[in-house]
Amino acid sequence: MDLFSWDAFKQELTACTRCPRLVAHREEVGRKKRRAFQDWTYWARPVPGFGDPQARLVLFGLAPGAHGSNRTGRPFTGDASGAFLYPLLYQAGLSSNPESEPHDDLRLYGTYLTAAVRCAPPENKPTREELLACSAWTRVELGLLREARVYLALGRIALEALLDHFGMKKSAHPFFQGAHYLLPDGRHLLASYHVSRQNTQTGRLTREMFLEILLKAKGLAGL
Repeated sequence: MDLFSWDAFKQELTACTRCPRLVAHREEVGRKKRRAFQDWTYWARPVPGFGDPQARLVLFGLAPGAHGSNRTGRPFTGDASGAFLYPLLYQAGLSSNPESEPHDDLRLYGTYLTAAVRCAPPENKPTREELLACSAWTRVELGLLREARVYLALGRIALEALLDHFGMKKSAHPFFQGAHYLLPDGRHLLASYHVSRQNTQTGRLTREMFLEILLKAKGLAGL
C-alpha cells in the first residue's frame, strides 16, 4: 500500500471491504442499532485513528466497539472504554478535553489513538486472519507517524500485533501490566490491560494503574 498522505490513507481505509465477516457485522450493527441510539446514523465503516499526526506517543488498542467507535467514527468514543480513557488523557496533559464526542474540537497533544483491527468484530474477537489483513493498514498508519517514540499497547492482542509489526518474538516479550520493551531501533514498547469495561469494572485495571503507565509513556516520549 503506497499511500503517502493522511488524506489518502483515510480515504482508502474507510472504503476497505477486505474482511467479509467484519463488513457484515459492522453494517448489521449500524442497521439494527441499540435502543439508546436509534436516532444516530452509525459510522459503520473502518475507523481511522485519531490524534496528532506528529505524535510521539501512540496508544494501540484492539478494535472499535460495536456501539462506540463503530457508531461515532472516532476511536474510544461513545462507550465505556472512552469514558475511562479520555479523562485520564486529560489528567495526564495529553488532551484538551476530558470527554470525546463526534465533531467536537477535541485535540490530543503529541498523542495518537488507533487499533490492531479497524472494524468492529463480533463479540470483540477478531480472527487471526482479520488481524493479519488489518496489519497492512497498521504498516501504513504507523509509517505515517514518523515522530512516534513510544507505543502503548492496550491488551495482549494489541501487544502481539505490534510485536509482529516490529518483527519481535512474542515468546521473548510476554504481556503483563506495565511491560516495557525496547524496539530494535531504541524506541519503547509498553503494555497495559485494555481500558475495556471487562477490566475497569472488575478492578483488573484501575484509574491509578493506567495513569501510572500513561505518565511513564508520556515521559519516555518527551512530552
